[in-house]
Amino acid sequence: MGRDAQRMNILAGRIVSEVVKTTLGPRGMDKMLVDSLGDVVVTNDGATILKEMDIAHPAAKMIVEVAKTQDDEVGDGTTTAVVIAGELLKKAEGLLDQNIHPTVITSGYKIAAEEADKILDSIATKIDIGDEDMLTKVAHTAMTGKGAEKAKETLGTLAVRAVRQVAEKVNGGWEIDTDNIKVEKKTGGSVEDSKLIQGLVIDKERVHSGMPLKVKDAKIALLSSALEIKESSTDAEIRITDPEMLQRFIDQEEQMLRKMVEKIKSTGANVVFCQKGIDDLAQHYLAKEGILATRRVKKSDMEALAKATGARMVTKIEDLDEKDLGVAGIVEERRVAGDEMIFVEECLDPKAVCLLLRGGTEHFIDSVERALDDAIGVVASVIEDGTVVAGGGAVDMQLVKQLSEFADRQSGREQLAIKAFAEALEIIPRTLSSNAGLDPIDLLVKLRAEHEKSGKHIGIDVFAAEPVDMYKQGILEPLRIKKQAVKSASEAAIMILRIDDVIAASDLKGMGAPGGAGGMGGMPDMDM
Repeated sequence: MGRDAQRMNILAGRIVSEVVKTTLGPRGMDKMLVDSLGDVVVTNDGATILKEMDIAHPAAKMIVEVAKTQDDEVGDGTTTAVVIAGELLKKAEGLLDQNIHPTVITSGYKIAAEEADKILDSIATKIDIGDEDMLTKVAHTAMTGKGAEKAKETLGTLAVRAVRQVAEKVNGGWEIDTDNIKVEKKTGGSVEDSKLIQGLVIDKERVHSGMPLKVKDAKIALLSSALEIKESSTDAEIRITDPEMLQRFIDQEEQMLRKMVEKIKSTGANVVFCQKGIDDLAQHYLAKEGILATRRVKKSDMEALAKATGARMVTKIEDLDEKDLGVAGIVEERRVAGDEMIFVEECLDPKAVCLLLRGGTEHFIDSVERALDDAIGVVASVIEDGTVVAGGGAVDMQLVKQLSEFADRQSGREQLAIKAFAEALEIIPRTLSSNAGLDPIDLLVKLRAEHEKSGKHIGIDVFAAEPVDMYKQGILEPLRIKKQAVKSASEAAIMILRIDDVIAASDLKGMGAPGGAGGMGGMPDMDM
C-alpha cells in the first residue's frame, strides 16, 4: 500500500527498461531468448524482446504496452520509448523522496510532454517522397546496430523502393499500408541476393505437371470458389438402377467441369489462382488448354494479387469476364531453396509487392526480416508525415535544452517535475555512449558544449567517440518515432505514478456491474 506500492511499481518499470537499455544504438548488445520448448531467438530488437519475455508484474506489463504501441504506430523506436519511460520513473522517485506529491509530478510531466511535442514540431526538417537518397539514409539509420547491418545498403534500397511503390495519394497526402509489402524468406544464398519483386511470390506450385512452367503476357483470373462439383446443400438421394445410368451421371459431372474450364478459356485467361480446391479432372482440362493453375492460395495472397495485377476476385465462375482479369509480364514456377514457388512479375504499377529475402541460416534471416520491418516502418512514416529529425541523441539534447529553459519560466512545484522530465531525456545520448564502451560523463559534457555552439543537429558519433553533425552524417529518424516515444513513455510513467495501492481483486469482470456506490456493488466484502 501507499509508498511501498509506488516503489514496487517504479522498480518493476525500471527493471524492464534496464533489460532492453543495453540493446540501444549501433553498438548495442543482443539478447538470447529461450522459451519453455527450448526455441531460441537472438535479437536486439526491443519489441521482439519484450514480446517474448514472460512478464507477470502488472506495472511491468504497462511498460511492455509502451513498446507494443510504439511498434504498432511507427514500427521502430521501441527501445527508445521503454528507456525513456524507465528514466522518467527513476526521476519521479527522486521527487517522491523530496515529499513532492505524485499528482504534482504527473501534472508537471503532462505539461512537459505537451511542450516536448511542440518543440519536436519546430525542429523537424521537411522531406519529399522523391528524395530517395534521404529516405535511404532513414532506412540505414533504422538498420544500424541490427544483425543485418552489413547488408544495409542492399536492404535499405529495397525497403525504400518497396514503400514508394505501394504509396497511394489520398487527399493531397500519402498513405501507405505496409501490409501490401509481403516478405518471403528463403534460406540459401546471401543477403545481397535478396530482391524486390514488382508483383508477388506465392509459396505454391502448379497443380498439374502438364501445365506450362512459364507464361508470358499473363492474363490472370482470381477465383474465390472451388473448381469442383458442389455437394448438394440439401439432403438428397440419387437412385442408380443400371450401369448406364451411372455412366451418364459421371459424364454429366465431366461435362460440368469441362464447361467451367471452357468458360475460363473463353475470357482469355491463361493463369488461374484458386482460393479453394481444383478437381483432378479440371486440372487435366486446364493443362490441355495450356493454362497454369494453382490452388488453395491464402486469402491474404489473393487480395495482394488483386492489388498487384489489377484483377478482381470472382466468386462464381459463370460471372467471370475479360474485364475481371489481371495482367503480369511473367508468371513462372521456379525452384527456390528446394521449394517450388510461383513468381508473378513485371506488373504495371503494382500496389502490392514482395521482398524475397535470402540468408545463410534461419536465425540470421529472421534477424534480417526484423531489421527490414523496422526500415519499412520508418520509411513509411517519413513519407506519410514528410518530416525527419537528426538521430544519435541530437534531438534529445535539443529537447533537454529547450525543456530546461521552459521549466525556468514556470512557477510552482510543477517546475521541478518539468526539469526532471528534461533531465530524463538525457538518458538516450548517455545510453548510446555507455553501450559503445565510452565514458558517458565526458561525452555528455562535450556534447552539451558542442550543441550550444553548433546547433540542433549535433549528436554522438559512437564510432568516432565525439559529437558530430548528424544531419551531415545522414543519421536521420522520422519525427513520428520521437513524438510517439515521448508521448507513450510519459503516459505510462504518469499511469504508474498515479497508483497508490495494489489490491488483489477476486473477479474484475464484476466491477462494471450496477449496484452500490459508484457501481462497486460487485465487490466482495473485505475485512481489513
